[in-house]
Amino acid sequence: MKGSCACGTIRFDVHGTPQGASCCHCTQCRKMSGHVWASAYLPRDQISLHGPVKWVALSDKAQRGICPDCGAFLFWKAHDEDTVSFALGALDGPTDLTLTKHIFTADKGDYYDIADGLPQRD
Repeated sequence: MKGSCACGTIRFDVHGTPQGASCCHCTQCRKMSGHVWASAYLPRDQISLHGPVKWVALSDKAQRGICPDCGAFLFWKAHDEDTVSFALGALDGPTDLTLTKHIFTADKGDYYDIADGLPQRD
C-alpha cells in the first residue's frame, strides 16, 4: 500500500499487514481531522515515511505526524510502543481493509450517531 498527504509532500509505503482498522472519536483526533480519524497500525519497521513529517505531541502519551505544508494529519504513535498508526483516508487506491471498531466513543461529537453495528469502546 502507498499513501500521501493532500499536497504530496509526505508519502508513505506500508510493507506489512495493517491491523486494527478503527475510527477514533477522541477530542484530539476530531480536532486534528475535522471529524473522525480512521486508521490502522503496524510495527514501525513495516512503514516507510518519505518527506519532512512534523511530529506534534499533544499529550504525554503520543505524538501525531502531520504534513508541514498542507497540514494533513497522517500518523499517530504512542511514546511507549513500536507501532505507528496511519490515516486510512491517505491511502492511494483500494485498501482491502475493513473497519473493526470505534474507539473513544465517549468523546464523540453530539452531531452524529455511530450506527454501523461495529463494537464501540468508550
